[in-house]
Amino acid sequence: MIEKPSLKEWAVVSCGTMSPELQHLRDSGWLDAMRIAYTTPGLHQDLPELERQLVYQVQRAKTVADKVLVVYGSEFCYINLSDPYRTMDTIVDELGPGVYRVRAKQCVDMLASETQREAIRGGEDVIFLTPGWIKFRQYVYKGWDRADANQNFPQHSGGIILLDGVGYFDQMAEEDPEKLLEFSDWAGVPVTPYPVSLDRLKNLLLEPLTLEASRHQV
Repeated sequence: MIEKPSLKEWAVVSCGTMSPELQHLRDSGWLDAMRIAYTTPGLHQDLPELERQLVYQVQRAKTVADKVLVVYGSEFCYINLSDPYRTMDTIVDELGPGVYRVRAKQCVDMLASETQREAIRGGEDVIFLTPGWIKFRQYVYKGWDRADANQNFPQHSGGIILLDGVGYFDQMAEEDPEKLLEFSDWAGVPVTPYPVSLDRLKNLLLEPLTLEASRHQV
């Protein structure tokens, strides 16, 4: 019997926006990392604070595990206009050996690949979100007012597609439907749930195990 790949010797540091999916994997027993720590959701709007929290959490994680997996995207989570050559991978590299980043562009890419998203959109101009963008709206859209929302969401004529791998939409529709309605009203477009599996996220989380193993091969 082949043993399931395990992250039990790893620690995970993630943007808080991905906490619904990672906690779901944790609760199901699949994600067995030694520690899972989160930075505040929405720090792509405050790069100095993003760096501060990420470095701090990785350094804390290194006190319990030699290998740390950073769950942040490469392109849209960190855009430094004052220093374009400084990227998320630059920060991760500076954190030293044993620190890896999942190979995805941003959080929606962790749940559905670009090819999958093209098939889901079906030619419509839509914006993809994950549950964390709604759950942590006060952080992700910090400082936004209705005018900001009107400048960003309605330009997508197909509205919002929520890539939901944890049943968040159905749960909210049953327990707190006003929250969903209020978010849709604020955005000015409908929110349509699209159930996805977490298989892509699982595969992305496991990829660094192969990289780490090859690094130690003689």
